[in-house]
Amino acid sequence: MGLLAAPATGVVAIGASAGGIEALTELAAGMPTDLPFAVLVVIHMNRHAPSLLAQIIDRNGPLQAVAAVDGAVLEAGRIYAAVPDHDLLASDHRVALSDNPCGSGLRPSIDALFRSVALGYGPHAIGVLMSGLLDDGVAGLRAIKAAGGVTVIQDPSDALFPDLPQNAVNAGVADYAADAKKVGDLLTVLSQRGGRDQAADPHSDWGRQPA
Repeated sequence: MGLLAAPATGVVAIGASAGGIEALTELAAGMPTDLPFAVLVVIHMNRHAPSLLAQIIDRNGPLQAVAAVDGAVLEAGRIYAAVPDHDLLASDHRVALSDNPCGSGLRPSIDALFRSVALGYGPHAIGVLMSGLLDDGVAGLRAIKAAGGVTVIQDPSDALFPDLPQNAVNAGVADYAADAKKVGDLLTVLSQRGGRDQAADPHSDWGRQPA
């Protein structure tokens, strides 16, 4: 990609916790090669240990995945993976890394990523919440919906740890549910349309409204 990469027209923000590596591996394999959005990925991780998140995603799918670097321009079709002990944010069409104290006690925080994407991209933001425990990311999905973006969860029945996506359903902040391997198909359609009013067919076999 490098200098010839196209600027991103929007952002897909993906968050996961327990069971997230398995979910992200399946998601990465199904990503479209021509995605016009940049992708930012946060998973809860040990803040004192090196992360292999970028390498794992990179070797399991067609899109290039890199460890996030502060100030990097967000490019279409590239995946930016969180690094330990820093929030991953989108700011002014660039990657922003923050080590400011986090109220949730989690860093990287899914909510912090989702809120930054909601603020910066509005209807051109897509939030995806996957396998995990507790509720980090639920408030962030609410912010994306309020800004006119689209929200997706991994179908709880497909998740190793269904609590996190199910909590998003319970909070009424999930527009679509999909198995991890089908999320890429859903993103293909959502990234080509603007906002929830023009989003995907909820009755398709790869993107459905959560029960």
